[in-house]
Amino acid sequence: MPQPKSSSHIRFAAVGDLHVQSGSAGELRELFAHAADKADALLLCGDLTDYGTAEEAGILARELSAVSIPVVAVLGNHDFEAGTPELVTAALAHAGVRVLDGSICEIEGVGIAGVKGFGGGFGRGSLGAWGEPAIKLFVQEALNEAMKLESALAKLRTRRRIALLHYAPVVGTVQGEPAEIFPFLGSSRLEEPLLRYPMDAVFHGHAHRGTFEARTINDVPVYNVARPLLQRTRPDTPPFFLYELPRAPVEEQAPAAA
Repeated sequence: MPQPKSSSHIRFAAVGDLHVQSGSAGELRELFAHAADKADALLLCGDLTDYGTAEEAGILARELSAVSIPVVAVLGNHDFEAGTPELVTAALAHAGVRVLDGSICEIEGVGIAGVKGFGGGFGRGSLGAWGEPAIKLFVQEALNEAMKLESALAKLRTRRRIALLHYAPVVGTVQGEPAEIFPFLGSSRLEEPLLRYPMDAVFHGHAHRGTFEARTINDVPVYNVARPLLQRTRPDTPPFFLYELPRAPVEEQAPAAA
């Protein structure tokens, strides 16, 4: 069992949009080594592969197999491209990664709820379920992901809570992207469950040219940890965000629901 990096805090290394390709073997080992050295757990925010193939997933799984700290992930839209996201999930699970999809886990007293999320737009620009069946299906997918997040959050019993997504739940972290593609980068419907439960932080990826940090309506920090964004804005540091939370006293830690 790896030793805690701090006696007073638990540290998470968060990054998304790794986009592993067939020629990516060896490219992420240094990043993962840095993360394992600095953090108590690694959070991966989707688009772990580029085309969602079994080959790409296998390469990533082998890169992660040497990581000594817990790894928690959600899938992204790229992980669905080949039509076999279950193969990506299976390869990662074989490497010991906990892949969340409307589910939860707990790491050292911190509860984590994870979903991929979906698009649909933000605020008054949100797409409504009106008109053609295809539009209604699109909106229903966003609603389904929001309900999965709601269900997962309801199961958490820890005082400290983190949400792990791929799509953005707030417009603030997609600022910097072309406004025309905002509806495809996230949805305010994902923010709604986050307002009903106490949260410490939210992590997502997807918006490569977005903004690193924003806030929900009730002031919960939301971090866009897409690797291209971190590489561009923090060129002198390893491309992950190190986030820490105070450790809860043992008597306050309650196990997460199954």
